[in-house]
Amino acid sequence: MLREVTKDLWVVDRPLRFAGLSLGTRMTVVRLDGGELLLHSPVALDDELRSALLALGTPRYAVAPNRFHHKFIGDYRAAFPDVSLFAAPGLPDKRKDLTFDVVLDDAAPAAWAGQLDQEHVKGIPAMNEVVFRHGASRTLLVCDLAFNIGPTASWGTRLAYRMMGSYGRLTPTLIERMLTRDRAAARASVQRLLDWDFERVIVTHGEVCEAGGKDALRAGFGWLLKEK
Repeated sequence: MLREVTKDLWVVDRPLRFAGLSLGTRMTVVRLDGGELLLHSPVALDDELRSALLALGTPRYAVAPNRFHHKFIGDYRAAFPDVSLFAAPGLPDKRKDLTFDVVLDDAAPAAWAGQLDQEHVKGIPAMNEVVFRHGASRTLLVCDLAFNIGPTASWGTRLAYRMMGSYGRLTPTLIERMLTRDRAAARASVQRLLDWDFERVIVTHGEVCEAGGKDALRAGFGWLLKEK
């Protein structure tokens, strides 16, 4: 259910199919100072997961890090009435059925300032992803900005990603490339991410990149970074 990645950092994996492919999805749980939990990209909640989260600490912040990953976030407010909902820019207009407490930007709110850094990746308005860095563990938390599809994926998914040239490496897919509207803005945002100190990259789809994450991410965005 909950898999510990390192101190104060866990992941929860769930099945997910998209466009006929078995991608899987992942929530990252960060235990902040004082025992409060931040839930990044919430997955489907059941009684087992609810109990497991309460055993770790107090679920307090549920974060929808882009305009795509928001399906289950409302369930966490129902299960944990004190949870605050944080939305990527533009998401409140898409989910008018929910009341979000905070719309994310480049500045970390007081709740996790000094523990998590964040960057709103500009130039991809359809996604509007906010990427986080857990400083204590040198870990980057990425949702759909980059995938890391590897040998644990189904054969159909492996084949599809090989055909797209994005199998076996940490990289955005063709979809993210096509959604990029302002390459200069996106390039500046990605460069700011690469200015951070991190080694591990936890992706929402694919395998966790435990080491060499910064170099892998730089290589995956080579198509964007090399542009003038």
